[in-house]
Amino acid sequence: MRGATHARWAACAAAVALAATACGGGGGDGGSGGGSGGVLSSSWGDPQNPLEPANTNEVQGGKVLDMIFRGLKKYDPGTGEAQNMLAEKIDTSDSQNFTVTVKDGWTFSNGEKVTAQSFVDAWNYGASLKNNQRNAYFFAYIDGYDKVHPESGSQSTDTLSGLKVTGPRTFTIKLSQKFSTFPDTLGYPAFAPLPKAFFDDHDAWLKKPVGNGPYQVDNYTRGSQMSLRKWDDYPGPDKAQNGGVDLKVYTDNNTAYTDLIAGNLDLVDDVPASQLKNVKNDLGDRYINTPAGIIQTLAFPFYDNDWNKSGSEKVRKGLSMAIDRKQITDTIFQNTRTPATDWTSPVLGKDGGYKPGLCGDACEYNAAEAKKLVKEGGGLPGGQVKITYNADTGSHKQWVDAVCNSINNALDNDRACAGNPVGTFADFRNQITNQKMSGPFRAGWQMDYPLIQNFLQPLYYTNASSNDGKWSSKKFDDLVDQANAETDTAKAVGLFQQAEEVLRDDMGAIPLWYQNGSAGYSDRLSNVKLNPFSVPVYNEIKVG
Repeated sequence: MRGATHARWAACAAAVALAATACGGGGGDGGSGGGSGGVLSSSWGDPQNPLEPANTNEVQGGKVLDMIFRGLKKYDPGTGEAQNMLAEKIDTSDSQNFTVTVKDGWTFSNGEKVTAQSFVDAWNYGASLKNNQRNAYFFAYIDGYDKVHPESGSQSTDTLSGLKVTGPRTFTIKLSQKFSTFPDTLGYPAFAPLPKAFFDDHDAWLKKPVGNGPYQVDNYTRGSQMSLRKWDDYPGPDKAQNGGVDLKVYTDNNTAYTDLIAGNLDLVDDVPASQLKNVKNDLGDRYINTPAGIIQTLAFPFYDNDWNKSGSEKVRKGLSMAIDRKQITDTIFQNTRTPATDWTSPVLGKDGGYKPGLCGDACEYNAAEAKKLVKEGGGLPGGQVKITYNADTGSHKQWVDAVCNSINNALDNDRACAGNPVGTFADFRNQITNQKMSGPFRAGWQMDYPLIQNFLQPLYYTNASSNDGKWSSKKFDDLVDQANAETDTAKAVGLFQQAEEVLRDDMGAIPLWYQNGSAGYSDRLSNVKLNPFSVPVYNEIKVG
């Protein structure tokens, strides 16, 4: 999903003006919806887009959607397994036609009932070309997508022919091809239901989103804070164990960490690299370091001919071999990262598609071979590569500088590589979206659901929603299509791995390292943990 990143900064002066808790370590259960338990404060970053479920594909907005929405499926916070939430059952006999029964008794926080129509209306909205939703691609397998979201021209209809409401709590889904694991994707926020209020007064809804999850949005001041409060009448089994969460905006995770240590913040879910050597002494058992479904990569702008011409694959492979991953992860990240040897994540397990070593020698440091390949590929475009990254969070400057130092040393050229910082995550994402990249750029990925498909298709399938570099391969696409249609899990995984080999052979992106989830929290909190997506399980945190 949602490029794995964290944009942060907080200004206490601005936060004081908000109606929620004052700037500091939380406290009280004020704000609408309050209820049992105190309010905790957590570091956060402004999302790139408004919080429409089908328009959010990055971590910060995703955190909020995970708190205010519940879909047909929910991913277990411990294992990541897809489990029924609003789905009473999802039946199929052929992996192409599905019948969904929605559980009774669910409502949105404004009192409106959640029905089959709530899902169908939301999905039609998300798929529609005229609504310009970033996650429209997630609906591409539903029959009729080519009519509501054509590759060129205007849409000829507003609704997906593959969706039919058959009763207050039932609807059918017809896919354009077999997709055996399709039900497991339905915990992704793009598939969340939407209330009629979303459509009746869209502008008002965007200012204060209404969902059906354990929290409600109380207020939001961009650049400062979003306050969420427990919804006391939430009908689900995973009720909030606290009174609410104040998400405080930081553009520097070092500042957030300092605030945590000073007692001015309760939770930081991205411990900065510069503090990893101190964090155990600072926090003791209030420091969390757990494996997560996150991989950091370098993407390339294949819409730029310099990176899409004959021989450029040798340059990309040479750059990959010029990066000493082990040295960087050991010295900068203090074993909270592991050198990547494929394009997925170890959290999938070998049965789920993780194949250590699939990248082969292309991901192994070899200065002599790196220099040779870059030369054979025609040299670096313009004589230098600049790695673009957002400078506001995530310790990106440290590792980008280290990657460039490694490349410079391997190529015996002090000017071969340099970092190119962009001030904020939002600006960085906008430049990517508008295809303004001229060289490699940071492209971290946090899984949406624990399937190998999710590490490959959204990122590298032609014109996929998060294929920011616009890499394209018909062979890769065909193998992904075959894998999705395969009902035998082992065979499907094998086909996905064949597709991954196609990606490897062209070095469509450079895998850098797998990332652990890291967090630290104050002594006011208990029962704090990160899910396999590296996101705090906010509803289970207790305050006081």
